[in-house]
Formats: sequence, C-alpha cells, structure tokens
Amino acid sequence: MAEKGLKKWVITITVITAALLELIDTTIVNVSMPQIQGNLGATLEDVAWITTGYAVANVIILPMSGWLGSRLGRKNYFLLSIIIFTIASFLCGNATNLNELIIFRIIQGLAGGGLISTGQAILLETWPREEVGTATALFGLGAVVGPTVGPTIGGYITDHFSWPWIFYVNIPVGILAAYCTYLFIKETPREGKGQPIDWWGIVLLAVSVGSLQTVLEKGESEDWFATPYITFLSVTSVLGVLLFIWREMSTDHPVVNFKILRHRSFSVGMFTSFILGFGLYGTVFVFPVFCQTLLGFSAQQTGEILFPGGLVTIIMMPFIGIMLKKGVPAQFMATAGMFLFYVFSTMLSKSTLSSGTSDFFLPLIIRGAGMALLFVPLTTLAIQDLKGPELGQGTGLNNMMRQLGGSFGIAALTTLIHVRQGFHRSVLLENVNIYNPAYVEKINMMIRGFISKGYSLLDAQHLALKAMEGTVIRQTLLLTFTDAYWIAGVIMLCCIPLLYLQKFKRNVAMPVDAH
Repeated sequence: MAEKGLKKWVITITVITAALLELIDTTIVNVSMPQIQGNLGATLEDVAWITTGYAVANVIILPMSGWLGSRLGRKNYFLLSIIIFTIASFLCGNATNLNELIIFRIIQGLAGGGLISTGQAILLETWPREEVGTATALFGLGAVVGPTVGPTIGGYITDHFSWPWIFYVNIPVGILAAYCTYLFIKETPREGKGQPIDWWGIVLLAVSVGSLQTVLEKGESEDWFATPYITFLSVTSVLGVLLFIWREMSTDHPVVNFKILRHRSFSVGMFTSFILGFGLYGTVFVFPVFCQTLLGFSAQQTGEILFPGGLVTIIMMPFIGIMLKKGVPAQFMATAGMFLFYVFSTMLSKSTLSSGTSDFFLPLIIRGAGMALLFVPLTTLAIQDLKGPELGQGTGLNNMMRQLGGSFGIAALTTLIHVRQGFHRSVLLENVNIYNPAYVEKINMMIRGFISKGYSLLDAQHLALKAMEGTVIRQTLLLTFTDAYWIAGVIMLCCIPLLYLQKFKRNVAMPVDAH
C-alpha cells in the first residue's frame, strides 16, 4: 500500500538523504587526497586505494541488494546499511594509518551499496502507482547531484577543516536517517526463509565484479596489461562472470535473478544505464582535472562552477516526473537529454587556454538539463515491466550497470587522454623547428623578453626554450581534453536508437512490490 500525506514525504526525504550520503562519498574524498597522503605518510598510488576500495565494495553489493532485502526484510536491510555506513564513517575519520582507512572505506562501500537500490525500491513502494515518475525524479536528485556536489563539499571541508571531517559530516545525517527509517518506513516480510543460501553465487559475484572494478580503477595508472596483477584480474573477471552467469541460471535460488533479462525493456535499459554512468561520472571526472590542471582553478572554484548545473537538475527533476505522469513518452525525453549532453560536450570541446568561469556556465547548464532528462526516463523505461520481487533485483542490477558505466567512462577517458596526449605532442613538435617562421618569431620574442628583464643571452635562450616546452605541454593537454569531451558526446548521441527498442507506454504505472 502506498503512503499518503506527511508520512509519504518524511519517507521520501529519509530515503533521498540516505542515498545522498552514499553518492556524495563516491567523490567527496577525491579533492582531499593530497592532505590525506601527507597526513598518513603514503604515496599517491597507495592513497588511491581509498576510492578504489570503496568503489569495488559498492559495485559488488549492488546486484546482491535485492536478494539481501528480500531475505532480511527491506526495512531491516536499509536500516542496517545506514547504521553500518555511519559507524564506518566515524572509523574512517579516526583512522591512524592508511590500511585502517582503506578497510573502513571498504566497509563503508559495502553498506553504501545497500542504500541505493533498497532506497529506490522503498520509494517506489511508498508513492502511488500514478505518481511513480515523480518518485523516480526525486530519487534521481541524489543519483545525479550527489557525484556533482561531492567535490564542492570536499573542497570546502578540506580548505577550512581537516580531512577527517569529510567523514564526520556523515554521522549526524546518518543518525537522523536511521531514526526516521525506524519510525516511518513500514516492515516488509522476509522471503526465502529456510531456502539454501547461494554461497557459490556470492563468491563468484564478489570475485568477478570486484576484479573488473579493480581493473577499471587501476588499469590506466598501472599501464594496463604491462602489470601482471592487472592481467590476472582481467582474466579472473572474464572467467568469473561466465561462471557466475552459469551458476545463477542453473540454481533454484540464485542471489541474482538473471531471468528478469527476459524483459526487453530491462535488458536494453541495462545498457542505457551503463551509458548514463559513462557520461555522468566520466565528465564529472574529466572536467575538474581540466579546470585545475590547465586553467589553475582551485578545488572549491571548480565545485562552484559545477553547482549551477546541479541546481538546474534539481529544479527540473520534479517537472520530468509530472511530464511522465501526463503521458509524455520517456523515449522522447531521454532523446532530448542525450542530444543536450552532446551539445554540452561539443561546447566544451571548443575550450581554450584563456577560457574563464563564464565560458562554462551555459555548457554546464545544458548538461544539468540533459542529466535531468536522462536519469528519470531511463530508469522508468528500464524497470517498467518488473513486478514483485523482480523490482528489488532490477533496481540493484540497474544501479550496478550505471556504476560500472561510470568506471568504464573514467578508465576509457583517462586512457584516451594518455594515448592522444602522445599523438598531439608529436604533431605539435613537428612545427617546433627553425624552419617554421612562426616558431622562430615566437622564440625570438621570448628571448628578447627575458633579455629585457636582465638575463644574459645564453640564459634568455635557455629560459625561452623552457617556456616553449611549457606552451607545447599546455596545448597538448588542451587538444587531448577536447578529444575526450567530443568522444563522450558522440557515444551518447549514438545510443539514441536503443531507446526506441523499449516499449512505449502512456501514463507509465511502475509496478511496485506487492508487499
């Protein structure tokens, strides 16, 4: 039964708050890495495991969350996840060495994975069928805005406080969310009591998905298959996925029910969610690096630039739900969203080294509108045919695919930047020679400039060559980042035809759990 009145809104705010805790923590740590590194005396490569461990744990638990929710009871599992996440946040802030911090982040990631899919299923149960588009839109606020505002919050806390506070801020919010969950969210009966636990399925899921996520997180920095453990984990992930699918299709009580892939809309929706994650997390990763590396913006400045786009997403989300309720096809809205994302990517691909904050305002507004038009319709299309217990399984798999899409996006764009950097540098260096009049004029102007500042001719020549090298590096990076933006936009644009493989439904009434 759906809830009404104040109770419906209290549950909605509770679920969104808990989801935001998990989603913000996926990116809030990134800008604090240098401070953590210095404080704990670790290398940058070692500190990176703080985010890698969290992401790996998160993506392992997501497809299992539906199964865990049905066995423990959805409310019980959601409440337990909030409590463990809050305790783990306190332990992360109190960590005295890097190993402790990584372990507590893994625990935090395992608990956080249970907040997303379970929270989404609770929200779909809480709202009436005819208003489920609005419910999905409200939940989408956290999923889209969380990774965007994470660096802003992390940058502010890092600049004004010490790094443990990026974890301590979770504690009061977690306590409040746990209290409201206990009081207001209704119990759901446990299923599968007395049934055997699919231990082999759990082990194969953890090994295969965990290996894949680790490869995506660490592959580029470890030079991919030149590193033995990356090669080993790649093979393990492929074999593990094949064995996992075989196991789940052949057992009577699977931990992940792959039979829901018989629904065409869900099967296609898994891929479109992957592309959504690619665009959402990939661009959120590339844009701050571009701003801070090339344009000299601080972490807080970068976050402030991203904020207006996030605000547009927040404002638009409820209207997207209303449009779905009034019968506007989700395919049309998602098409518009993918096109707007392409426009955003194209505009950023025209950035220059003199681009300022005002140059990014309109592209990021367009991105914010595009993400609002993508998240809710894509989720609606993916799970429109799911019923009963399939809903929990479907939301878990759908969220896992979005998370994996983000990891693929970051890995692919990072690798692209690395490869194209070498290409663009070699092209630019072809023009750096004494037979190029433009180069000769530029280098002579630099030499005269240094001489006018009191340097000898020899020193001026040396400094001019170093300055020219710096110019080549900056131009190389600029061309590389513009490639990354353009390719991300083209990938999104090419996926539009997939939307029309899913069912058209007017006044979509999302199936909710029968409990």
